[in-house]
Amino acid sequence: MEIIQFPNEILKKETEKVDKIDKNIRRIIDEMKKIMVKEGGVGLSANQIGYNLSIFIAKPKDKFYVFINPEIIEMKGEEIKEEGCLSIKDTWGLVKRAKEVKLKYQNLSGKEKIIRAKGLLAHIIQHEYDHLKGILFTDKAIEIYKTEKND
Repeated sequence: MEIIQFPNEILKKETEKVDKIDKNIRRIIDEMKKIMVKEGGVGLSANQIGYNLSIFIAKPKDKFYVFINPEIIEMKGEEIKEEGCLSIKDTWGLVKRAKEVKLKYQNLSGKEKIIRAKGLLAHIIQHEYDHLKGILFTDKAIEIYKTEKND
């Protein structure tokens, strides 16, 4: 399974809500984790690997987070950080995001949870949440730049 690259249409469409968390959903999430680690990312949404589902994962440090049917319910503060994306190779940008977010979501057991996040996790959550809405970081970037390939 490969990460879908921009300008593929799926990246610009809003994802569908997950109705039932079953073996198939767990398999997709396991697949997402493997791909994200292999590619060296810190976050990945289901639509980036071809699933039109409202799921994303994050791993800012040593812990994996799984967010199913997420909804940002509060945002505080503002900061500008550099971002890249596994679906937009060799491109980086400066993006303004909230410093802190409060996210409502379902966990793998289907239980509704709320998390408050700051720092890198808050930034990843906003980036991946945008993916689920069909928004790419380049749509919000204040500045965009490309890295040169050294082939």
